[in-house]
Amino acid sequence: MLTNVTRTYRPPNGVPTEVLRGVDLHVAAGETLAVTGPSGSGKTTLLQIIGALDCADGGDVRVNGRELGTLGETARAQFRNREIGFVFQAHHLLPQLTALENVLVPAWAARHVEEERKARAHHLLERVGLQDRLAHFPGQLSGGEQQRVAIARALIMSPCLLLADEPTGALDHEAAQSLMDLLLQLNRDEGATLILVTHSAACAERMSRRTRICNGRIRQD
Repeated sequence: MLTNVTRTYRPPNGVPTEVLRGVDLHVAAGETLAVTGPSGSGKTTLLQIIGALDCADGGDVRVNGRELGTLGETARAQFRNREIGFVFQAHHLLPQLTALENVLVPAWAARHVEEERKARAHHLLERVGLQDRLAHFPGQLSGGEQQRVAIARALIMSPCLLLADEPTGALDHEAAQSLMDLLLQLNRDEGATLILVTHSAACAERMSRRTRICNGRIRQD
């Protein structure tokens, strides 16, 4: 997936910061991978590059057979929408939309909300245990329920890859373990590869493989 990938941030009038230093990483289809490491080590940058939210300065980035470095902005946006599902620590739900409407946002962005997609949204919310919360707004849901809506939204376009950046960071232990149960079950059922960035050793241990970033370099656990 990643071969000799580098990324340096160059702020205006600031000192350049080398974040990724020749990263090599391969993740098999359907695999679950935990990425750990200290704050500032490059975990989120790695996820953003894999998910086409950021561009590498050098190296090769391939996801599902696509070389991301060759894609223009429009193609990158389409790739993110159709191939990648994102789950963040902050759920980023739109407060004015219901749970069902929030799940359908990526389909609206792709300009196709046919009945099949609506049926999938209903199915996903049922899978995450929110079949009775379809018409609830985010402010009416608990933190764990909001993250479950975010997971359903991430899966609405049937992505090949699910990227989760500290999805349990704002949850208590019980809610965090419940969310991990859900992510792993959906990984098995949906077949989407799961890459999880986490500070939690308990969450990392539940993944099929673990890798660690330190000073911008990958170290296998």
